[in-house]
Amino acid sequence: MDRHEVIVVGGGVIGLSIAWRAARHGMSVVLLERDRLGGGATHVAAGMLAPIAEADYGEAGRALVELGLASAAAWPPFAAELEAATGQPCGLRADGTLVVARDRDEAEALERQFAYRRQLSLPVERITPSTARRLEPALAPSLRLAIHIPGEACVDPRLVAGALVLAGRASGAQLREQAEVAMLVRSAGRVGGVVLADGSELLADHVVLAAGAWSGALADVPVRPVRGQIMRLRDAEGPGLLGRTVRFEGGYLVPRGDGRYVLGASSEERGFDAAVSARATYELLRDAAELVPGVLDLEIEEVAVGFRPGTPDNLPLIGAHEDGLVLAAGHFRNGILLAPLTAELVLSALDGSDPQPPLAPRRHDTHEVLA
Repeated sequence: MDRHEVIVVGGGVIGLSIAWRAARHGMSVVLLERDRLGGGATHVAAGMLAPIAEADYGEAGRALVELGLASAAAWPPFAAELEAATGQPCGLRADGTLVVARDRDEAEALERQFAYRRQLSLPVERITPSTARRLEPALAPSLRLAIHIPGEACVDPRLVAGALVLAGRASGAQLREQAEVAMLVRSAGRVGGVVLADGSELLADHVVLAAGAWSGALADVPVRPVRGQIMRLRDAEGPGLLGRTVRFEGGYLVPRGDGRYVLGASSEERGFDAAVSARATYELLRDAAELVPGVLDLEIEEVAVGFRPGTPDNLPLIGAHEDGLVLAAGHFRNGILLAPLTAELVLSALDGSDPQPPLAPRRHDTHEVLA
């Protein structure tokens, strides 16, 4: 029977990052992915590294900003190390974010968001519509207000996932596709392995649950699927429509730098319904075109649905959950952003050097989370 030091359940960017870091740390690692590596939410993610633009109100919102800022700072060295190890690019771009308002109501809401970010001492600039249009000439003249966040970045999650697969295997991790985990193995009060859908059993000293929206099916954690639909667009004339990420109420437009753009994303509580919706497609295009009319001249390359792993307070679950089981789940909209930090926090939990790092939310009691 196979036995490893670490079993990672889930082959998205979170699981792949953990497997790479753990294998490089000298651990015997096997990663099990129910479908294909880098699929799921990672494959359809926009890749924004935007902790300031994503800042939400309340205690949980402030905690998520803290986590996001720490992980955003870790991304440049993480990407550089990954590119050096594989020779593959990650598509890291630090061109900033514009958050824009289309009408009076959105402008009032954006003023409140600006004031909140300033209250948190975050680096944001309130700019006029004319200034926003000088930064991004493709914006519509009807723009009412904008916030500029100069330092925010993005990556291409598909490139990152591909590089992580190469880096993980080169470091000695076993990465297995079409290996669906049916249940966790518990013995003598601890988690000691997994049973696959084909009935085979793998044992390990530690199991890391990084199965995204499917995590709640394997452990008593409050993670649910939040359906999101995105579009991938292409300018046949090449790059130039936008240089920065543009965010608006209900969506965003992220340039890839090669004439391609990611337009997203709807947010629907519809379980694991993977059908592409005509309504969501129409609404994404309509809302984006009100702000960037040139969107309607782009070619549609792809329309896809993904499932964000949501939690009741939108904070991730990271760290020891029960004996032998470590969580890396519930990242909601921030899985790409939080990948480097999550990998380091999980590695600390695995090697026992710091099982509860200061930035890891102490939120491992399910009943407390749901309260």
